[in-house]
Amino acid sequence: MAKIGFIGLGTMGCPMAERLIKAGHELRITRVKDASRYLVDLGATACETPAEVTQGSEIVILIVPDTPDVDSVLFGDRGVASTLGSGAILVDMSSISPLATKEFASKINALGAQYVDAPVSGGETGAREGTLSIMVGGTRDAVASVRPVLEAMGKNITHVGDIGAGQTVKVANQIVVGLTIQAVSEAFLLAKKAGVDLQVARDAMLGGFAQSRILELHGQRMIDETFDPGFKIALHRKDLNIALTNAGQLNVALPNTAGVVQIMNAAIAQGEGQSDHSALFRVLGAISGSDSE
Repeated sequence: MAKIGFIGLGTMGCPMAERLIKAGHELRITRVKDASRYLVDLGATACETPAEVTQGSEIVILIVPDTPDVDSVLFGDRGVASTLGSGAILVDMSSISPLATKEFASKINALGAQYVDAPVSGGETGAREGTLSIMVGGTRDAVASVRPVLEAMGKNITHVGDIGAGQTVKVANQIVVGLTIQAVSEAFLLAKKAGVDLQVARDAMLGGFAQSRILELHGQRMIDETFDPGFKIALHRKDLNIALTNAGQLNVALPNTAGVVQIMNAAIAQGEGQSDHSALFRVLGAISGSDSE
């Protein structure tokens, strides 16, 4: 079993850390709050700083909200880089810029450590059940070394290429998820406005070519109006903005992605930024002048 430093005890991080503890790994964690204190009861060691978490850890895992957060945790005051041992492996499971990932990796490699980017998809449910899809970038040896740890958290673990490739595939994943949520939202809004029972409509579409995991799970969220995250609209917008930035660098047109970002901008303006991304249904209803409730 591995000695793991784990940083990022949010909606995704807590259940992921819990699964690692229950798999027998030795965890050091930081920024423990009321919602994550149960991890200490399960056997994790609470530390004051990222530097303390990293000290003596063979593998350090991060899952924090955005690129500047990773930068701060790694290279800020009492950050990971100050105590990361030669031969250790840094696994960033956040969803951040692929370009920044390559820069971070270069700095970590200079310390004699290895870097793996391994963003995840599957939401809180996947984190809790250990069924996350994990898109992994890094050297073959580094990925092989951390695979047993990743297997405690995910079901579909794919080595997609070199450093930064994991983040690129995650961005692509978020495009598909965002556009599909908007598609389901628009379909439901049309059906509801026409007087069709949404539960019946959902069940009918699940039996046809429109079937998807998003229609199944988020479609039910829309019907039940249960928009507690999940995955927050504000975070999904961050991921899609990364996609648009990368697209600009590569001269790639992503018009529908840009459209979903505009709907998410409207959502945040309406106070829905902390709601689950399935709340786009409610936002589109408000834009259309129709109450989704």
